[in-house]
Amino acid sequence: MKLRLILASLFIPAAVRAADDLRPLRQALTLHATFDQGLDADFSRGDPKIKYAGVPKDQPAGPGEFIKIIPGAGRFGGAMHVTKKNPIRPYYAGPGAINYDRADWSGSVSVWLRLTPDEDLEAGYCDPVQIIGDDSKKGFMFLEWSKDEKPRHFRYAIRPLVEIWNPRGIDWAKMTDAERPMVALHTAPFSRERWTHVVFTFHRVNTGKSALGELFIDGKSRGVIRDWDLRFGWQADKVQLVLAAAYVGHMDDLAAFDRALTANEVAQLFALKNGVRDLR
Repeated sequence: MKLRLILASLFIPAAVRAADDLRPLRQALTLHATFDQGLDADFSRGDPKIKYAGVPKDQPAGPGEFIKIIPGAGRFGGAMHVTKKNPIRPYYAGPGAINYDRADWSGSVSVWLRLTPDEDLEAGYCDPVQIIGDDSKKGFMFLEWSKDEKPRHFRYAIRPLVEIWNPRGIDWAKMTDAERPMVALHTAPFSRERWTHVVFTFHRVNTGKSALGELFIDGKSRGVIRDWDLRFGWQADKVQLVLAAAYVGHMDDLAAFDRALTANEVAQLFALKNGVRDLR
C-alpha cells in the first residue's frame, strides 16, 4: 500500500504539489497589500481600507504629497514610495487582519523594502512597520532604524508592559542592546539597488516567558527575542498595523499571518515568484 502511494505521488503534477506545499501559508494569510493600484489591501480578513493617522489639521484625510504609489516600481508590480519624512502614518485596522489575543497571541508580518538607510532616512528613529494598540506603555511592536549610529542599526523590538521591560524609565536610546527586548543588527543588507525581504514573527505573546519573537531577512533568521515576559495590555479593537512612521524609501508586498511562521515557511515566502499573490 505504501509503495502504491509513493508511486502515485510521482505522477502528481508539479503545480499541484507546489499548491499543496503552500496550503499552510495560504490558510494563515490574514492581509495582503500589493500596492499595485493603491494602499487599500487586496485581501483582508478584516477591513481592507487604509486609514491615516497624523494628518495635519490643514490637510484633507489621505496620504499627502509624500506618500505615492509608483506603478512598476515594486518587487512585484507597483510599490509605495515615501519621498520625504512626514507625520502621516497609513494603517490598517487590526481586527481580522491582526487578531490580538489577551491570553495567547501569535502572528507574522512580511514586507519588502528598498532604501539606503544612511542616505535616504532623515534624522530620528524610523519605523517602517509597527503594530500598536491603545497605549504604547501597554505594548509596542516595531521594526526600527536607530537614530544616531553610523551605519544605522536595524532592529525588531517587542516591548511589553512598561513596568516589565523598563520599570526605571530609562531612555530607549541610552539602554544597551541586552536591556532592550529586541533583535539588533548593526549591519543589514538594505540598498536602493535591491529589494530586501523582512519578516518578523511573534509567538505566544501574553503567556509569560514562553513567548518568542524572531527576525528574518532574505529568508534567513537573524535573531530571536527570548527570555522576556512579553505581556501586553491592549484593547483588541484598538490594534493597528501601521506603515512608514518617519520612513523614506520604497515598500512592497505587505502581508500578515495569524501565527508565527516557521523558518521553512519564511524561506518559501522569500522564494515566491510572484510574491504573496501566489498564495491567493
